[in-house]
Formats: sequence, structure tokens, C-alpha cells
Amino acid sequence: MTKLAKIFFILCLALLPFGVAGQSPRYTISPINAESVLKTENIRSDVEYLCAESLGGRACGSEGSWKAAVWISGQFSSMGMKMINGAWAHGFRASGGDFCRNVIGLIPGSSTDPRYVIVMAHFDNLGILNGSFYPGADSNASGVAALVEVARMFSHMKNIRRNYGAGLLVVALDGKEKDLAGARELWNQLEAGKLVDPVTGSAILPSAISLVVNLDQVGSTLSPITKGNPNYLIMLGEDGTSRRGVLESVNRTQHLGMELGFDYYGSKDFTKLFYRSISDQKVFIEHGVPSVMFTSGITFQNNKVTDTTETLDYDIMRKRIQLVFYYLDKIL
Repeated sequence: MTKLAKIFFILCLALLPFGVAGQSPRYTISPINAESVLKTENIRSDVEYLCAESLGGRACGSEGSWKAAVWISGQFSSMGMKMINGAWAHGFRASGGDFCRNVIGLIPGSSTDPRYVIVMAHFDNLGILNGSFYPGADSNASGVAALVEVARMFSHMKNIRRNYGAGLLVVALDGKEKDLAGARELWNQLEAGKLVDPVTGSAILPSAISLVVNLDQVGSTLSPITKGNPNYLIMLGEDGTSRRGVLESVNRTQHLGMELGFDYYGSKDFTKLFYRSISDQKVFIEHGVPSVMFTSGITFQNNKVTDTTETLDYDIMRKRIQLVFYYLDKIL
């Protein structure tokens, strides 16, 4: 072997994955790999489908709500997530007797002592009222699109053999506009031990839930924290359990440069209202489960016929989804 050939051989060895003789090579799998499946056009497509007139505004109990649940189920299935109790959709009756359904998928964890993080977003909206169509783009097609794309990123990481200690329970909630009926049904099922992990065969109990993350209205830039800066996101949670330091860290290390807010525009009363009273995490807070809410704030379009797909900023949505993914990546 010539001297040049020896040098080439040594360089080739140096580039091989590090491993011990007789064992599989060890690779470093970076969460940045997940960004390959996060595409702005997919986010926009998700929102546009959910806001289509054929779904009629997704009112709980309506045909449009059923179509949304079928679509979400298909997304979960295409990612290779696990069904709970052999089904994606879990039906229940909301106030007034409307038949609604939560859609639940699981990305299993690897811990021998099972624990779970719930990430959730409600998909119902006002529907059609007095003949007027309420598309519900920001409220809350944006949250569902973020939920689906976060799940896609974690499913991709699972496919390239990245193991997480905690399981990720991905839940699209129905019935938010019916006094948080979907969140209440989810809690009741957990408390009764009715949701069974298909991998371990054991019930997923409230004691195993380490964190709940709720995505509610994350697509707008119309109510910035600082006037003129659309690059922002609000996280509401308790100081001791929300792990805001993790969020600040990944925002910095991933160079997202997002302005972060940890209260509702500086108002103690509105922070308490939005965190503890009017969104789905309320149900879990009431039962002592650590919970956070991500939002881009209320705008003058919310709960109006003008809450349309054109009012959202999909490039900023992509950055917000990145941030939520990296936050969860550190926690799982």
C-alpha cells in the first residue's frame, strides 16, 4: 500500500461512526433533523383544509367536526403513531347532547417507569351561526396545524431512532366551545384508567402525566407583545413548573430570536383569565397537573367571520412550531 493510500484509509476510518468492536455504531441524532419535515406550505395546507367551507366551521357535533376528526386521524395514522384502545377517535356527549370526539395518538416513550407529556389543541369552532360561516383560522385551526406538525417532527425523530424517555400523548380536542367538554372528557378517561398504553398494556394515569402543553391560537401576528415585532410567542404557566428557562434556552441556542412573553401583555388579571379560566388547560390545572399554554394572543378577528386563513403569518407559525418542538424535545 502506498503512503497516499494509507493516508486515505486512515481518513476513511476516522469518518466512520464511533463504536466498540462487536457492537452497533453509536450516532448522535440531533433534533435539528426534525426540521426537514417542517414545511411552511404544509402548515398553510393544514389550516386551509380545516377552514374550508365544506367543514362548516367545525362546530362540535356537526358533520364538519366529524370530517375534521377523520382528517386528523389520517394525519396521525400516516405518521405511524399508536392508537389508544384500538381507535383514533374517542366519542362523548357534550352539553346539549351533541356527539363529539377527541382524537388521540401516542408516540411511545422508552422509560421503564412510564411517564407522559400531553400536547393538545382544540379543533372545534363556532360553525355556522345565523347563516354566517365562522372559519376559525386562528381559533383554532392554527393550534391544530401546530399540533399536527409538532407530532410529525417527533414521529420523524422516532423513525430515525431517537428515543425519548416520556411518551408524547397527542390530543386534538373537541368541545372547547361547549364548556371545555373535550378536555373534561380526556381528564375523566385518564382518571378512570380508561386510556391504555398499547405498548405497555397499562392504563395511562394522571400521576404519570408530567406536563400538559396546550396550543390555542398560535397563528396571528396582529397582537404583538412589542409594537412592530411579529416574531413573538406567549407562554402562560406557573413559574415553578412551566420550565420557562428551557424555552428561553432553546430560543437562544436555536437562534430563533423570538420575543417571549410569560404573562398576558403585562396584565395580572388577563393572565389569570386566559391561563386558569377560558382554555383547555384549565381542567388539568384544577387537578394539580403542571400545564402551560402557548398563544399568540387574542385579536379583533377571533370569533368573527373575518378569522380567515389570510390573516395568519405562516412563516412566523413555522418558527413558533420549531420553538415548541425544541422545548418538548428537552422535556421528553
